[in-house]
Amino acid sequence: MQRRIGVIGGSGVYQISGLDGAQWRRVDTPWGAPSDEILTGRLAGVEMAFLPRHGRGHVHSPASVPFRANIDALKRLGCTEVIAVSAVGSLRADFRPGDMVVLDQFIDRTSGRAGSFFGTGCVAHVSLADPTCAALSAACTQALRAGGATVHEGGTYLAMEGPQFSTRAESRLYRSWGCDVIGMTAMPEARLAREAELCYASVAMVTDYDCWHDGHGAVDVAQVIAVLTANAGTAKAMIAALPGLLGPARAPCPCGCDRALDHALMTAPERRDPALLARLDAVAGRVLAP
Repeated sequence: MQRRIGVIGGSGVYQISGLDGAQWRRVDTPWGAPSDEILTGRLAGVEMAFLPRHGRGHVHSPASVPFRANIDALKRLGCTEVIAVSAVGSLRADFRPGDMVVLDQFIDRTSGRAGSFFGTGCVAHVSLADPTCAALSAACTQALRAGGATVHEGGTYLAMEGPQFSTRAESRLYRSWGCDVIGMTAMPEARLAREAELCYASVAMVTDYDCWHDGHGAVDVAQVIAVLTANAGTAKAMIAALPGLLGPARAPCPCGCDRALDHALMTAPERRDPALLARLDAVAGRVLAP
């Protein structure tokens, strides 16, 4: 199977360079327009597709990111896996600004965001016990370490609604829950990637200590941007290394991400809503095809 790596760039990562045949492409989806056009091309012989989560120029707030359209667009383009990059605050003293965290768990505290492609007329339940792909995450870790980054393998991301940063009470509460980092965009993105049967890896760039750390002041946007500039270079180096690590051909996912819908559909075929099925043609076409 041909591999196409999808990359979702977070704050500070709005483009990637070095693609052969690079072009920005508009992709229409049944869920509306994605955050921006998608940059496609080839890197080291591997097909790539890059989508800036907040749009070029950072026009989308965390709550206004069209998550369903973004995931659908990448799937519609033939992406087989997605590496998502995001900026986070640290909830641990040993996760320092400038460090990178390859996440493996999430706690979702967002509200009001559409968190599923499925619903009335076609109900589905996918497993989210392990919300990231271990194989793809391992490749990201390897690429980061090869580039000299300080990497923490595994971590729990607290997804908050935003757009404001945490209160001190909230920050301390999330630390007591065992969360490692805090951000605003990994959910429902990870949920939707699983429903779309995409391998998903989430790489967090630590920019600050949120507001719990007595030795540091409250989060300051200027400080965050300064660290983001350095972190963005590390993230781009990781992206550039991944095609060489993964190669152009893709075998079935050892974690089963590409078969997440095998036993997920609950609605009887004769009771499924044709209008919803039409919207699911890209994300669930494998299991809905006659």
